Amino acid sequence: MSESPGATVTLPEAPTSDEPPKPLTAQRVVPLRRPGRWIATAVVLVLVAQFVHGLVTNPFYQWARWSYWFLRPTILDGLLITLEVTAYSAVLGLVGGIVLALARLSRSPVLRAVSWTYVWALRSVPLIVVLIFLYNFSALYKTLSLGIPFGPAFFTFDESKLATDMVVAVVGLSLNEAAYAAEVVRGGILSVDQGQYEAAAALGLPKGYQFRRIVFPQALRSIIPNYVNQLIGLIKGTSLVFYVSLLDLFGSAQTMGSTYPGDIVPLLLVVTVWYLILTSIVSVIQFYVERHYARGATRSLPSTPLQKLRTGLSDLRTRIRREAAV
Repeated sequence: MSESPGATVTLPEAPTSDEPPKPLTAQRVVPLRRPGRWIATAVVLVLVAQFVHGLVTNPFYQWARWSYWFLRPTILDGLLITLEVTAYSAVLGLVGGIVLALARLSRSPVLRAVSWTYVWALRSVPLIVVLIFLYNFSALYKTLSLGIPFGPAFFTFDESKLATDMVVAVVGLSLNEAAYAAEVVRGGILSVDQGQYEAAAALGLPKGYQFRRIVFPQALRSIIPNYVNQLIGLIKGTSLVFYVSLLDLFGSAQTMGSTYPGDIVPLLLVVTVWYLILTSIVSVIQFYVERHYARGATRSLPSTPLQKLRTGLSDLRTRIRREAAV
């Protein structure tokens, strides 16, 4: 049926109701249930509880003897030697790594070849072999001299007097550490964007100034995490200096274990706890150093553990209030 032009169309009226409209109510969003996560969490908690229970209640660990040995002067003297060897080797290894990295990146083929050969050789030889070789170095060379090759010597040194146990340990660890640090530093320098070099060159800055103030500070963001891993490995690697007659932390515990065979396990636990403490301190320092060099590279700095704790407590209070209001 068609309507004629100009006709008025009447629409049906909407049904009316005397009831007032119902108020809108807030709908609670129910999070998605994840049973697999809860099951995995429960399994992990059970395993951790069993491990801690066995660690505390097993009489084989002899925790009373552990507390006796933990702060004994013999152990503390070995700990001091470990700290000394680590500090000297870390500084010398990092300096040597920087020199080797710059030589590897230089335009001189001789410097590149020598640096590559050094890194290849020291990374291929086990650290214990390097230490034992240096410990017996006096059997190969009684004296060391400085002068003209195949000519007269200007200075002569008695190798047996110079190569003390501490010197052998520090030199061996430093030589090994420099090989790995060189690759860490080289990787950090290569990670700097090429535009930084071009901008510095456009400003007419000297090469040395470019490296010290522009390239190296940016490379540290990549160098620090990797080198801290090397530093932690160096702390644990100092246990090998026992084989060159230097009584570090592990060497002192090993000596006491030979004297007191019944306390071998507590002494090993003492060494383990001290190494855990040392590596934990290094990890904390690493966090704050990385946070310092992250300025200008990220929109916001990583939260410190205290800030994370405050944020977690604040979120927990907000959640509790929200649950109570609903």
